[in-house]
Amino acid sequence: MISRTLAAFGIAVATVFPFTSAQAADITAESVKAALPRLDAIVNDAMEQTEVPGVAVAVVVGDEVVYLKGFGVRKVGEDAPVDPDTVFQIASVSKPLTSSAIASVVGTGEVAWDSRIADLDPGFRLIQPWVSGQVTIRDLLSHRSGMPDHAGDLLEDLGYDRAEILYRLRFLKPSSSFRSQYAYTNFLFTEAGVAAARTLNTSWEDLIDARVFEPLGMTSSSARHADYLAAENRASIHAIENGEALARYDRNPDAQAPAGGVSSSARDMAKWLTLLINKGSFDGRQIIDGDALGETFRPQITSGTSHEDGRAEFYGLGWIVNYDTNGLIRLSHSGAFFTGARSVVSFLPGEEVGIVVLANAFPTGLPEAVTNTFFDILLRGEPRRDWLPLFEGLFQQMLDAEAGYDFSSPPETVSPGLSASAYSGQYANPYFGDLQITEESDGLAIRLGNDLGPFPLAHWDRDIFNFTFLTHGDDGERTVGVTFTVPDGKQAGAVTLDFLNAYGTGTFVRAGDGKE
Repeated sequence: MISRTLAAFGIAVATVFPFTSAQAADITAESVKAALPRLDAIVNDAMEQTEVPGVAVAVVVGDEVVYLKGFGVRKVGEDAPVDPDTVFQIASVSKPLTSSAIASVVGTGEVAWDSRIADLDPGFRLIQPWVSGQVTIRDLLSHRSGMPDHAGDLLEDLGYDRAEILYRLRFLKPSSSFRSQYAYTNFLFTEAGVAAARTLNTSWEDLIDARVFEPLGMTSSSARHADYLAAENRASIHAIENGEALARYDRNPDAQAPAGGVSSSARDMAKWLTLLINKGSFDGRQIIDGDALGETFRPQITSGTSHEDGRAEFYGLGWIVNYDTNGLIRLSHSGAFFTGARSVVSFLPGEEVGIVVLANAFPTGLPEAVTNTFFDILLRGEPRRDWLPLFEGLFQQMLDAEAGYDFSSPPETVSPGLSASAYSGQYANPYFGDLQITEESDGLAIRLGNDLGPFPLAHWDRDIFNFTFLTHGDDGERTVGVTFTVPDGKQAGAVTLDFLNAYGTGTFVRAGDGKE
């Protein structure tokens, strides 16, 4: 399973209002504007070194949007340009938007950060009854529930909807004790949004509309995939494969909308960034209570160490929280769809300056490189280093480390398998659901998840097969290893899918007599 934990690439920090920095920086609107002429070249140079087709950037200082520009094209092979109103899928940058929306509900007293999910959404359960009764909005927004990294993501790959995924989480064992460790979980984060909306008798999508998008005039923004697809001025997502950007996927993140389902433009994101910098105020109106919003920036748990210099990193409520090398508090979040989208939001609350970078391709470290280079110029006059090779390399290391075994080609010497009837039948897994192996006219086939398949099984070696399918989540097209366990040498008693087995959960046990 690909771990989409991009917090390791985060570049920001935070604390509660009022903001102060350990080392004050002489940053004014004039000094920021003086640095802006170099930003065009920074973005263009990064695009030339990568295969990213389109980028949009916004810079805010105080309550002024001082830079707003698009680069490149919305889709490879077409001429339509990216502009400030082009709608991008922003992936996990949805998380701080979600925490802002929930802060608005906290600020009016309708829920509290420490409200228990069991009180807000009584139907939600985890495998441990005590944790089910104690876990709070704060716990879920800071990824400290104790559940495994990216719990639920593979259920999305198998085509389950939000309600089914949240239900099935109760069958997954924790990876750590409650509140003891950080583990990035899109669907636990999603439950926080669902629970908050439930208290208001509304949907999550309507809540973020009413509390964030509409008050800020973010008319191009939505947490509904259908709205993104309906936008005439939208950036297609591109998977970079073998040095070429390909618009081959449609990533529908509705199941995890509070965690990764927002689409927005640079212009709209600049409005939200203005609200953040101004402690919940926008255009002279207090949209979100400043104290409630400030709590989202307070560190809740350590999340790792910086790749740059080994400094401790923290996670707040939907925010990566760091101190940079200047001793300045910096808040940020990165977003990525492995099927073809990238995003970064980062700001210095004490200095009241921030940047948003949106890109329509993956893998690339362009948003982080542009962000770090800009802040270096702003704070130091010159970049400390060439950031692009660092972040491009980190993404490649992550992909290489988690590529898994290659089942696309069989070994040179192949042992024969058993008869098709030895493998066919129905298998069950409490977390992933049922799986069927059927005998078709041209061989074995597999059905799994939310009525996915049949997919032909190709024999690989002895009791091992493979199949290729297009996941419904963010793992794109996958070739999956399928290993049968045949204890008596005659009939398989279980089958394990390597793709689903990251935490030892990918084994399906034969049900009944195994025959349909």
